[in-house]
Amino acid sequence: MRYFLGIDTGATKSHALIADENGQVCGMGVSGPGNWEVVGWQGTERVLDEIIGQATKQAGVSRAEITGAGFGLAGFDWPEDRQPHEEIIKRVLRPDLPFGLVNDAFVGLWAGTSSGWGVVVGAGTSCNCYGRNPQGDVGRVTGSSRFDENAGSGEFVMAALQAVSREWSRRGPATKLTQAFCERVGATDAGDLFAGLMRERYHIWADAAPMVFAVAEEGDAVALDLVRWAGLELGLLALGVGRQVDILDMAFDVVLAGSFFKGSPLVQQTMQETIQAIAPQANLVRLTVPPVVGAVLLGMEQVGAPTAVARPNLITHIQAYLAEVAD
Repeated sequence: MRYFLGIDTGATKSHALIADENGQVCGMGVSGPGNWEVVGWQGTERVLDEIIGQATKQAGVSRAEITGAGFGLAGFDWPEDRQPHEEIIKRVLRPDLPFGLVNDAFVGLWAGTSSGWGVVVGAGTSCNCYGRNPQGDVGRVTGSSRFDENAGSGEFVMAALQAVSREWSRRGPATKLTQAFCERVGATDAGDLFAGLMRERYHIWADAAPMVFAVAEEGDAVALDLVRWAGLELGLLALGVGRQVDILDMAFDVVLAGSFFKGSPLVQQTMQETIQAIAPQANLVRLTVPPVVGAVLLGMEQVGAPTAVARPNLITHIQAYLAEVAD
């Protein structure tokens, strides 16, 4: 029996998953952030070693028995990031192990599509987008809001605060978001809210996104516009990446991965309208399994293992495994 390892690290949580060649889940490991930009290179190595150790122990296999591995690593963004990541992988596993290494957003594509190509849009604290065509060509964005790639929870909440600022300074319309933010931090009014934010008495983070969605659900016009803006921005990311790999005139999946898509159906509706206006055959798919499933499939791909057979079994088994753990 051959065994395959998948790794998915992020800014808040990291997963390892071991499955056999039939897609049977054998073991899993979970730890905190693994992004080297958050925990440093030594921290990344420690987390990888920890979750691989958990997964192999649970699976009852040694690291030497792993046939192939797939790594979706947050912080692996540019060519210069490859060497230090590869050196860590070879230390925590073994130098001769076949492995695939991609950004953590990319593994959602393997998890969410049976074909292994298309576009994946990841939206959690921030957002990212990758794509691949049938020939294996890859398209991407920078993965940074600094360069106008918006609409993860962090950017969404900041846009909501900007709307409150516009109301307070009489540059924009009234919104119930003002009262919602004030109540969240205990501010007496908008002036106190912004003074507290500027002087760091108050702190508002990406986890305020559900509150903004709730205000939109109540019918607040400003909050509703923000939700539509988020859907538009995410849709434009998908179109840009699809254009890079020349698939917009094909039938392809757009995989939606991340907690942000739980906020409002209007996000996905607006994305669909935006994308299908240019790519009418695009099909939006919500990712319903952990992205680490895609990392296992990437690992299988490295040695030519038949992922078409293993994928549906792996999805069924991981859902059953997680349900059992939850109980």
